[in-house]
Amino acid sequence: MNAIERLGPRLLERLPAAVQKPSYDRAVLSPGMAHLGVGAFHRCHQAEYTDDLLSRRFDRWGIVGINIRPPALAETLGRQDGLYTRLIRENDDVEARVIGSIVKVVDSQDSAAPALEVLVSADIELVTMTVTEKGYCHVPSTGALDLDHPDIVHDLANPEAPRSVPGILTRALEQRRATHGPKLTLLSCDNIPTNGVILENVVRSFAERRGNGLADWIAANAAFPSAMVDRIAPAVTQDDLDSVKRRFGYRDAAVAVGEPFRQWVIEKKFAGRMPRWDLAGATFVDDVTPFEHLKMRVLNGAQTTLATLGVLAGLEHTSDAIADPLLSVFVRRMLVEQTLPTLMPVAGMNPSAYVEQSLGRLKNTAIRHRNHQIATDGSQKIVQRLLNPIRDRLNLGASIGLLSVPVAGWMAYLILASARFGKRWPVSDPYAGKVAAIADETGHDARALASAILAIDTIFDPGLAADETFRQAVTSALGELLSGDPMAAVRHSLEQDEVARLKRSKQSAL
Repeated sequence: MNAIERLGPRLLERLPAAVQKPSYDRAVLSPGMAHLGVGAFHRCHQAEYTDDLLSRRFDRWGIVGINIRPPALAETLGRQDGLYTRLIRENDDVEARVIGSIVKVVDSQDSAAPALEVLVSADIELVTMTVTEKGYCHVPSTGALDLDHPDIVHDLANPEAPRSVPGILTRALEQRRATHGPKLTLLSCDNIPTNGVILENVVRSFAERRGNGLADWIAANAAFPSAMVDRIAPAVTQDDLDSVKRRFGYRDAAVAVGEPFRQWVIEKKFAGRMPRWDLAGATFVDDVTPFEHLKMRVLNGAQTTLATLGVLAGLEHTSDAIADPLLSVFVRRMLVEQTLPTLMPVAGMNPSAYVEQSLGRLKNTAIRHRNHQIATDGSQKIVQRLLNPIRDRLNLGASIGLLSVPVAGWMAYLILASARFGKRWPVSDPYAGKVAAIADETGHDARALASAILAIDTIFDPGLAADETFRQAVTSALGELLSGDPMAAVRHSLEQDEVARLKRSKQSAL
């Protein structure tokens, strides 16, 4: 390999020994599933599990990757025949592997037609997706279809030319009904609790408005299992792309980078055949909920906490935030004292050990996960990661002082991006404009800011927003986070928690 070639089928046999390659014959691999949203996470997770499965039990489970939003795939994965290098990084260690499970990619950003052609095909028995939380066009506080979402408004008026995920999937199912296509399993792999329930809600709600018995047909011919997915896979950088060229001597425009840990728990609720991902380490269960709560409230709760507070503290990466002594103590105590008591039991898993494992993963200095990236779309994430455990704690009459700080952290993160507060950084969140308008109008009055943001009932359930304990805790933390010393809120909450803990200890001793 003297010349620097691009990764592709012709290069497979000449890859350096340090790069693992598919052990099966890709030339005879045919498509059996489609995936919406071919980003770094899919390439580090579902596509890798499928690659493992094909090596163990070869079957017709090639993946057709579809993007209905940028980036385009044709010039990256498309030019490489779906092949890409997956790098696993842990501190100074790097492990490289070429994944071969994606057999075709389709760009459908300009029109839904290319995506629909794939989704309607009788060869496709399964559709998986990683379209991010906002891709479901749902109301975060309730999980219902957001009928005011611009894409949903468009799709209901133009059902044959949909733009949204619910619109495209509903149209595909409608066409499969017309062609008497086989039953279809639609498997969400996004980081949303009860993601299968939410996916079914938005698709069937959309179908009900289409009429003609479509919703009933979908109920009888499609399945929407829930799933819990886990692997940290940060956005790929130019240095990641360059590192493959430096280390292994070839070019790859579709590199994916992840940590060693991975997990996939899937509800046993299928419309037809399913890949035997359990042979590759996934777990099929009757109820995903306990696993979802554990992961979302612990690992993801820690990520959101460290991301927003880390930005406020001037720290760039999660690994920087967890290395900060104050933030490290805070996030561990928040999880152990206030999050763990809200969790359901998970068979064979020690919650305290899971906390330590999760925090250990976040210390991995080779995973350059930017705090701003994790903070993206925070309004879609805080319900399950922070607000639900807060609600559970309040129902028990238990303290919420620590959990309230990252809620205020999310508010402060968006407030400080407003014009009135100097546009400290660019943000990407569906509610960024609304919060900026509140900040521009309200100014530095923390109580008025918190009150106006808590009134956004598509994020904050009105019952929770009206709870005086919660309002006071968030307002107090927000005021300190917007001060010249934002970490005062973190220190103060730890001090108050310690006082309360000592008081409880004395009372129990009596």
